[in-house]
Amino acid sequence: MDTFKKIFIALLLLLAIGTYFLSPVDSSPYNIIPPEEITCLAKNIYFESRNESTAGKLAVALTTLNRVKDFRFPGTICAVVYQGGEKLNRCQFSWYCDGEPDTIRNKAAWRNSVEMASQVLFRKNWIIDITDGARFYHADYVTPRWASIKKKTTQIDTHIFYK
Repeated sequence: MDTFKKIFIALLLLLAIGTYFLSPVDSSPYNIIPPEEITCLAKNIYFESRNESTAGKLAVALTTLNRVKDFRFPGTICAVVYQGGEKLNRCQFSWYCDGEPDTIRNKAAWRNSVEMASQVLFRKNWIIDITDGARFYHADYVTPRWASIKKKTTQIDTHIFYK
């Protein structure tokens, strides 16, 4: 085999390997995310942080996913989002059981929430956790009794995050 052909094959091989490892999307055949999981995460982003910055929305999404990864919480996004919903005001995320209808009124914010949920889920291995592993948060205008026993990791917009 001549030198040119060897170099050409080596470059093609490097390109294929680089494309696989540097792709921003996890393109493995096992990266199948059920649409209902995307919808549940999008609802949590929408109802918890639709008026926040992109960082604030991302932080809510990452906190939700951090709970999914933690054995002390349910193992799916929808189960995490709806946890405690059997009783009024006992939810993990207040929007779900506050007694108000969960009506999506702001279509632009909803589209943004779906896009954020999709991007986070399909690129989760490439996103730096700006909450530093938070599994809890609350609005800065309330002080829940559990806040004093958790480790604060950061504050983003109007939410304070904890491990």
